[in-house]
Amino acid sequence: MDLPIASLQGKTAVITGAGQGIGETIAYAFLSAGATVVAVDREAAGIKALAEKSDRVIPVQGDVTDAGLPDLVGAALERAGLSLHILINNAGVARGAHAIGTSDEDLQRYFDINILGVFRLSRWGVARMIKSGGGAIVNTASVFGMIGAFNSAGYSMSKAAVIGMTRQMATDFGPSGIRVNAVAPGLIETPLTAERIKTETWRRQIMIEQCPLPRVGKPEDVARAVRFLASDESSFITGQVLAVDGGWTIGRFPRPEPLHVD
Repeated sequence: MDLPIASLQGKTAVITGAGQGIGETIAYAFLSAGATVVAVDREAAGIKALAEKSDRVIPVQGDVTDAGLPDLVGAALERAGLSLHILINNAGVARGAHAIGTSDEDLQRYFDINILGVFRLSRWGVARMIKSGGGAIVNTASVFGMIGAFNSAGYSMSKAAVIGMTRQMATDFGPSGIRVNAVAPGLIETPLTAERIKTETWRRQIMIEQCPLPRVGKPEDVARAVRFLASDESSFITGQVLAVDGGWTIGRFPRPEPLHVD
């Protein structure tokens, strides 16, 4: 039986937060598979750099908290004569505090960025995908949205909402040929997390040393998972949350060395 690796040739993917970190790596992963990428970020520098490296990148500067962002992205697609096949809701905000240390304003910010922005683009995206016969959405959730997490009230709650939205939209729009899945990254080393990984001993102990696969994740680990869920390789998968966490959510082991069998 011939099972060739699915290509994204001829597909157009909108990727938010594409100017740096995981989002930038996702953009490169999609470009390497042949897709055209509409790279969205609130900062212009990263997405302009992407566009300078490939003529299949369309940069769109915009913030996911802006209610007009879907129209901005739609206009970019229309100018280029492109349809929407894939939507990657990657942009988000992390860190946080426990519930007592989280103000109403703090909580609102997490939900505005991590869930309302994702919902707006998804609502816009499924309407377009229905007209073109289907598509795929992949949301960036978090392992902290799957389990309780220390000092992370607003972030964890908003990412749990992303997971709930993923399942709900998969249920609603599966009959229209639209698949909706999510990735839940664990500790991933990016420019935003590198210093914390280096300086916070508790984070290394809990998130790396006690993990079944005891290493820090890389943006490439997440990007490959996102590309899989967006491609026809996962054509019978929807409503799922794929943890990209080295096994952290399934068990933590306070031992310094792997087991050996004589």
